[in-house]
Amino acid sequence: MGKEKAEIIFHSKQVDAVILTSPANMRYMAGFCGEGYVYLSEKKQFLVTDSRYTIAAKKESPDFETICYHADSQAGSREKDLHPGSEEEHIQRLGFEDLNMTVAEYEKLKNELEGKDVILVPLGNSVKQLRQIKEDWEFHRIRQAEAIGDRAFKRLLGEVKAGMTEKQVAARLEFFMKEEGAEGLSFDTIAASGPHSAMPHAVPTDRKLTKGDLLTMDFGCLYQGYCSDMTRTIAIGKVSEEQRKIYDVVKKAQETALAGIRPGMTGAQIDKLARDVIKKAGYGEYFGHALGHSVGLEIHESPNFSPREETVIRPGMVITVEPGIYVEGVGGVRIEDVVVITEDGCENITHSAKEWIEVEE
Repeated sequence: MGKEKAEIIFHSKQVDAVILTSPANMRYMAGFCGEGYVYLSEKKQFLVTDSRYTIAAKKESPDFETICYHADSQAGSREKDLHPGSEEEHIQRLGFEDLNMTVAEYEKLKNELEGKDVILVPLGNSVKQLRQIKEDWEFHRIRQAEAIGDRAFKRLLGEVKAGMTEKQVAARLEFFMKEEGAEGLSFDTIAASGPHSAMPHAVPTDRKLTKGDLLTMDFGCLYQGYCSDMTRTIAIGKVSEEQRKIYDVVKKAQETALAGIRPGMTGAQIDKLARDVIKKAGYGEYFGHALGHSVGLEIHESPNFSPREETVIRPGMVITVEPGIYVEGVGGVRIEDVVVITEDGCENITHSAKEWIEVEE
C-alpha cells in the first residue's frame, strides 16, 4: 500500500521522499497506529517511534523497518533520526506535511537539514486527496462501523424515555456501540433535547427528557480505524404540529438528495437538492451547515456537499447526507446517513429507520 501510494505523491509533488506525521496519513500509508513519523522514498520505507509502540509497529507495518528512539537518549537524537537515509540516497526534495506541523516543528526540521542541499516541499492535501476514493477493504470497515451504530440505535430505542438525562442517553449509545464491537468513538456523542436540539452541536447535559421534546442524537464509532456517523431525531411523547412539520421537511430534503445524487455532479449541486426543499418550505434560514462531509479515517474528510464545494463527486467516495432545521424556541431536527457514491448514484449504508418515532412519555 505505502509504496504504491507514495509513487503517486513522488510524481505529483516531484519529490524524492516524504515524511508523514499526521496519524490518519501514517495509518493510511503504513498501517501504523502509534506516535512518531513515517518515511518513504524510492528505496526505503521505515517508521520512527518510541518503545511504547515498537512491538505494535512491527505487527501493524511489517513491510516497514521500525526505528526506535529511547527516552534516555541524548537530547536531539530524535531529530538526528528524522531523515535517516536522506544522505545515502541523495535526497534533494523532501515532502513534508505542512498542514500538520507547527512553526516550531518546521523550523527544527529546517535546521536539521541545513547544509545538506535538501529542499523541503509542502505536501498540502496530497495524501488526503488519495484518501478520497476508498478501496474495498476501506468500504468493509466503514460498513462495519455504520452497522455497529445501527445496532446501538436499535437497542437505545428500547430504553430511551422521559426522565432520562441527555448525558444518560449519550452514555447508553456509547456503551451499546462498545458492546457491539466498536473500538472507540469517532467523535463526541451529541444528545440534544428540547430547546437544546436547536443547537446543531450541543453538548449533552443533565437536562431530563420531557414530554413534547425533540431529541436529536448524532453519534459514531471506530472500527479498525474507520469512522461511522449517523443522526436520528425522535419525539418524546406528543410534540407540536410545527415540530412534526420540521421533521417531515428534513426527511423529504434528505430523500430528495439521496435520490438525486449522481457522480459527475459537484458538491454544491448535490447540496442544492436538499437546500431547495428546505427553502421552499420556508425554513431556508434555519439550515446553516453543509449537507454533508466525507468520512474515512477521520470523521470530517473532503470533499463535502456544501454550497461552496466545486469538487466533482466520483464513484468510491463516502459522504454523509445530513440536512437539518434548527429553530430557536421550537427545536431542531437532523437526519443523517452515510452513502457510498456508485457509478449511477449512491448506496445508503445506514439502515436505521427514519419513520416518525414517538417514544412513551
